[in-house]
Amino acid sequence: MICTLILRTLAFALLATATLMAGEFNKKRSIGDAAPAWKDLEGTDGKLHALADLKDKDAVVVVFTCNSCLIAVDYEDRIIAFAKKHAGPDSKIAVVAINVNTIKVDQLPKMKERAEKKKLPYTYLYDPSQEIAKAYGATYTPEFFVLNKERKIVYMGAFDDRTNAEEAKVNHIEAALIAITAGKAVEKAETIARGCQIRFNRDGK
Repeated sequence: MICTLILRTLAFALLATATLMAGEFNKKRSIGDAAPAWKDLEGTDGKLHALADLKDKDAVVVVFTCNSCLIAVDYEDRIIAFAKKHAGPDSKIAVVAINVNTIKVDQLPKMKERAEKKKLPYTYLYDPSQEIAKAYGATYTPEFFVLNKERKIVYMGAFDDRTNAEEAKVNHIEAALIAITAGKAVEKAETIARGCQIRFNRDGK
């Protein structure tokens, strides 16, 4: 009887701890977590990429996106403008887009076509295993994460405060970068991502 009570108490404590570790909206990650690293992901440039390749960058903006979601496609121009402004060749900031959907329009050949058509100024990677999105707890396209110099997650969620670009007033990614550059905590560190649900495969297929 006592042993059963102890086991139940421990189980409840573990569940409570797990709940506290999850974010407000992200059920896998919380602010301050070490960012899951990727490696050997093929990009639209034909090269294999790893998070470790960006060790000299002070911040990395990761966006889970795709070709097939109209909202993600709508955000491309905003991400392109952001990358040109903040993540040029000599910048200490990197922007990395990752696509994990496996339907034909989202596979690497179509990603390469998209990258060429839009002249994407940032790295666009493909992970057909979908493991990196699961590791980040990403569920939408687009969904953004800002990593600091220590590769801790300091922001996660939406790019800005409105899906309609003309109505957007607050750029959450820029605000996060300003904060960490000043050595401060990000004031609004988590928001709700807006977009299409990631097409996670069932039964590992």
